[in-house]
Formats: sequence, structure tokens, C-alpha cells
Amino acid sequence: MSEEQSFEQLLDASFKTIRNGEVVEGEVITVKPDVAYMNIGYKADGILTREEYSNDNSLDLTTKMQPGDKFEVKVRKVNDGDGNVILSYKSLAQEKGNKRLEEAFKSGEVLKAAVSQVLKGGLTVLVEGTRVFIPASLVSDTYEKDLSKYADQEIEFQITEFEPRRRRIIGNRRKLLTERKAAAAEELFSRIRPGDVVEGTVKNVTDFGAFIDLGGADGLLHISEMSWGRVENPHKNFHVGDKLQVLIKDIKDKKIALTLKFPDQNPWLEAADEFAVGTVVKGKVARMTDFGAFVELLPGVDALLHVSQISRQHVDKPSDVLTIGQEIEARVVDFNAEDHKISLSMKALENERREDFIDSEEIEEQN
Repeated sequence: MSEEQSFEQLLDASFKTIRNGEVVEGEVITVKPDVAYMNIGYKADGILTREEYSNDNSLDLTTKMQPGDKFEVKVRKVNDGDGNVILSYKSLAQEKGNKRLEEAFKSGEVLKAAVSQVLKGGLTVLVEGTRVFIPASLVSDTYEKDLSKYADQEIEFQITEFEPRRRRIIGNRRKLLTERKAAAAEELFSRIRPGDVVEGTVKNVTDFGAFIDLGGADGLLHISEMSWGRVENPHKNFHVGDKLQVLIKDIKDKKIALTLKFPDQNPWLEAADEFAVGTVVKGKVARMTDFGAFVELLPGVDALLHVSQISRQHVDKPSDVLTIGQEIEARVVDFNAEDHKISLSMKALENERREDFIDSEEIEEQN
């Protein structure tokens, strides 16, 4: 009996001693979907269940490890009552993750991780197995109703609250975006000047214009500055994501006014030759008022057809005899290059043609 005891004592002495909470290296002996058995150099093998490996209750352990793999685990119980050693990978990973996050919290380090869950109130990311919650209000520097686009996306953030005992570890992406945008805006305003041509991306389109992202700040491209011609509906001409070369018209404080009316493309530069007084022109009725109709001769070049110049007959309102989009022919009776004003007369052309008709009839009668 004493010999048997001394043999058992010698056998026990050949194995290392372990304690609850100790970190040991284990080698996978057998792995099943819900449990793995590991050699930890102890007289009993260690048991690592799915629940002690991950928070994912549907995880298949065979997809994460195979026999022969070695990694560190934490001893939860040296003896569970049946002589089994219960191991935990999850708690060890969480401790390492907490330490990593605490360091990042103190230093202000920018972390990067993939979004593991999209919740109603925000996003969850995992940093070395530790859960970090990013509230919806801290996800972006602008309001976002739908956070689903962030699913599985890798994002950057900072830790702004760290209270692991209360299970409160808060990530902040908004702070990071705000600081980066402020730096980008400062850099942008330091180098741009009125008259510069810059590239931008259409960020938003409204009924009165479009906001263009210039890479640090947005500029407004007003509907009146979208073309030398007339733009009735910005939504038909511009779309979110479009790339544009725009001209900086003005900068006041942090407001940037943009234009697509490049000076060298001004249609009035050649209007004096093309629409000299006496020239017969064709155009389309673009809009009407009680006192006359504005006729588009070229995109960006409109002329006024006064109500008194529409016909030899009396006309109360232009809309009585003209329609929007109607093509008319008239003679240029006045041209003001400085004020960009052209006056037309259909009546003058009508009188001339009437006189030509009368003259031709008189000639025929004489013959």
C-alpha cells in the first residue's frame, strides 16, 4: 500500500500544480462543435465549452480550432466536483481586451474594429473580445436614422468612457469625425481664394441649389449659378455623388459661394456680333410677365419682347397670344452690352413684311 501511495505521489509530482484564475497554455486534443478538450500539463485534461470560448451561442468550435492548436486559457475551476478542470478563453480575452481599452482610453488612441452588431440605439464592436458600445448619437457628426449600413463595416473610434465594472465601455466616432473635419476645414480655407477652380462632390441637392463637398467644407452652388442658361429643376441636372469642377465665386467667413458660370464661357462675350441691332433672330419664349415676354436666344442670353412690340394689333397680355416654349421670330431693336439687355420687336418685323407685301402688289399693278 505504501508503495502504491508513493507511486501515486510520484505521478502527481510529475504534473504541475494549477490554481483557480491561473493562466495556462493548452493544446487541443479533441474538438467538437460545443466543447474542446485540452492538455494543460495537469493530471486531468481541461474542458473548454462553447460558452467559455465566445458569447456566440451558435458558434461551431471546429471552425475556430483543431487538434494540435495551442493557445492560452484561464483556469475557472481546478475541480468542478467530478474531477474536471474547467477552462475559459472568453474571460482571458476580456481581461486582455479591458487592459487594451484602458490604455486606449488614457492615451486617446484611435482604435479600429468591425461592427459586430447593429442595435436600435447604436453599434457594438469587439476589441480583443471585449464589447464596446457606440451610442447612435456618437456614431456620426450628422444625424443618421438608419445605422444598418455600418453592419460588418470596419470603423475608427476613440474610448471616451471606461467603466468595466459597470460594463460601461463607450466608443465615440463623432468626436473623431468632428476633429478631422475641423482640421480639414482649416487646411481648405488656408489655400482657397475667390477665383480658384476646385473639384467637389455633390453632397445634397435642393430646390434652390446644391451643396458641394470640397473636402473640408461645403460650398453652395445656387440655382442661379448652375449654368449660363436657365435651370428649372436642380434635381434633374445634379445628383448626389457627382464630381464637379466649380469656380469659387466668394468666401465670407465660413460660407463658400460657388458657380459654374465660367467667365470664358459667358455667352454675352459674342452676343454683340450675333445679336446686333437690326438682326432678325429666332428664340423660344422662356417666361412671361404682364409687360412682356422673355425670349431665350441662347442659353444664358434672354431678350425682352415688350407687350407693345408683339403685334400690330393691340395685345393686353403676352399670354393672350404667346405660350411658354413657343418659337418666335423678331428683329433686334436695342442692344445694351453693359447691362446685358436686348430688346426685340415682332411688330417691326410684321410692319416690314407688310410694307414689302404692299410694295410687291403695287409693282404688279403697275405692270
